[in-house]
Amino acid sequence: MTEGKSPALREEHPDHPGWCEWGAAEGTRYNEAVLGLMLARLDDREHARIRVFPREMLTNPHGVIHGGAILGLIDVAMFAGSSILLGERLESGVTVDLSNQFLAPGDPTRPLDAVVEVVRETGRMVFVRGQVVQEDDLIGSFSGILRKIPRK
Repeated sequence: MTEGKSPALREEHPDHPGWCEWGAAEGTRYNEAVLGLMLARLDDREHARIRVFPREMLTNPHGVIHGGAILGLIDVAMFAGSSILLGERLESGVTVDLSNQFLAPGDPTRPLDAVVEVVRETGRMVFVRGQVVQEDDLIGSFSGILRKIPRK
């Protein structure tokens, strides 16, 4: 299923065939505690997909997914997707830059996906771009830069 060997990519989820759980097993860090269950899969050689299931706590007063929650997903997905695509070449990293365009409101009753593509990789940086989608609906577009950090 995956090209990468990321330690945060766990076994296939029993309720979501073709998807693996993404994240730390303890579930106490930001990713799982705030965003909830995160699933990941390799769509093709150039695209990885990270999925969350919005909850009411991630909505704004207008009843749509809060922009901060979407940005949080993008930040996590840039690393998760890049890690899946690059495997052991991206052990750990931090976000250096993130640019986002909100294009439509997110529906909290449907899964929210970030589709990630690695545009370029250098010795210390990974340049990514992608889209946030709900099925065929385009919710946002993003690009960003990750700084690789070797594990000690």
